[in-house]
Amino acid sequence: MHVYFSGIGGSGANSIALLAKQAGYEVSGSDAQPSTTIDYLKKRGITDIHIGQTTEAITEVHRNKPIGQFVYTSALPMTDPNHPELMFCKQNNIPALKHDEFLASFISSKNLMLVAIAGTHGKSTTTAMTVWLATQLGIKASWVVGAKMAFADSGHFNPEGRLFIYEADEFDKKFLSFRPHTALIAGVDWDHPDIYPSREKYYQAFKDFLGQSEKALAWKSDLNKLGLRPSDNLVILDDKNPQISKNMKLAGLVNRQDAWLVAQAANKYMEIPLDKAINILNGFPGLSRRFEEIVPNLYTDYAHTPPKIRGALQMAHEAAGQDIVVVYEGLHNTRQHFIKDELANLFDDVKQLYIVPSYLAREDENLKLLSPTDLLNMLSIKSKDHAEAAKFDDNLKQLIQKHISSGDLVLCLSAGGASSLDEWLRKEFA
Repeated sequence: MHVYFSGIGGSGANSIALLAKQAGYEVSGSDAQPSTTIDYLKKRGITDIHIGQTTEAITEVHRNKPIGQFVYTSALPMTDPNHPELMFCKQNNIPALKHDEFLASFISSKNLMLVAIAGTHGKSTTTAMTVWLATQLGIKASWVVGAKMAFADSGHFNPEGRLFIYEADEFDKKFLSFRPHTALIAGVDWDHPDIYPSREKYYQAFKDFLGQSEKALAWKSDLNKLGLRPSDNLVILDDKNPQISKNMKLAGLVNRQDAWLVAQAANKYMEIPLDKAINILNGFPGLSRRFEEIVPNLYTDYAHTPPKIRGALQMAHEAAGQDIVVVYEGLHNTRQHFIKDELANLFDDVKQLYIVPSYLAREDENLKLLSPTDLLNMLSIKSKDHAEAAKFDDNLKQLIQKHISSGDLVLCLSAGGASSLDEWLRKEFA
C-alpha cells in the first residue's frame, strides 16, 4: 500500500514513516519546508518527499502511484481546515487517518503487544530508555519514538517480535486511541490548554488512558494528582525513593527517575532481574535534544513546560554549578501565555538569560504575540537583572561563543524543526 505522510518531517510523522517503510509500505510525503529530519529520512530510503504542500504536488504523486492512505498530524486541520492536501483526499475518496489512527490500526493488524509511555514530560526519554533496554537484551521489538536516538532509528519494525514500544502523546487525546498491555506514566502536569481547557479535563484523560491499560506503573505524586490508588494492575512508585539516585548513575534527577521507572517495569512485567536492568540503563547514551551536547559546553534541550525546564536546569547545575547561561525559545506563543506566571521565576538562579522569539505553530490568533521583550518584562526582578532580548544573528553567536570559551555551560531551551533555535545552533556551531 502507498501511504502518504503530510508533514513528514514532524516529530511524530517521521518516526511512523520509518516504521511503515520497514514494514513494507510504499512511503512518500510532503513538508512545508526543508529540515535536517527530511535529510535523515532520505538517507534511510524515503526519497519521495517534496517541499511545499499544494494540490498540484499531491496530484502528481497520486497520478504516478495512487495513494492508499493519507496520514496527517492532529494539528493540520486545526491550523488549516481547508488544507489543500486534506481537500484533495476528500475529493478523491482517499482514506485520511491521524497518526494515532494509523498506528492503532497497524498494531491491531499485526497483533502486537503494546507498551505505551505517556506523560506531560519525560515520555520521549523514557520511551528511548525502554528501546535501549530491549535492544541490549536482544528482545525482538518494534517502536515509535518522537525523538532521534543515536543507537537506533526513531521508528523501527521487527516482523519477528510482538513487542511494540510507543511514545503515547496526550495532545488531541491521541493516546486514547490505544489499549496498552503495559502503560508507563513518566510525569503529569497540566498542558495543552487548547485541547484541555481545565486541569480536571487533562487529568481525566490520563485516568481514562490508565483505565484502558491492562497494567500500569506511575509515580506516587502523579497518581495523587489523579486521585488514583494502587491496585492489582496499577503499581505506584515513590519518586522520592533514595534508592533511585543511589542505583541510577545517569546525570540529572529526571533521567534517573525515568530510568528507574523503566527498570521497575522490566522487573515486574518482563521478569528481568532488577540489577541487570539497572546496569543496562546506566549505560543509556542519551537522546537527541534532551540535554544534548552540540559542542563542548553548548547544549540543546527540548524542555518547554515549567517542570521540564526545571529538570533541564537541575541537570545543568549538577554539571556546572552556578555557571549556567540559558538561551530560551518558547515553544508556541499560546503556551507562553499559559505558563507566564511560572516563567517569572524559572531563571532566577542562572548567570545570564537570552530570550529569542518563540517558535510558532497552531497558535490562538486572539492572543497577543509575545515578543522577547514582552517575555522579559514578565520576569521577576531577580531574573531581569541578568536577562536580555536577542535574535538569531552574529551577535548572539558571538555571545554564546564567549560564554563557552569562558567555561560557562550554555543551555539552549529550544523547539525543533526548521527555523528553530535548535536548527540554528546546529548550523552555526555543529
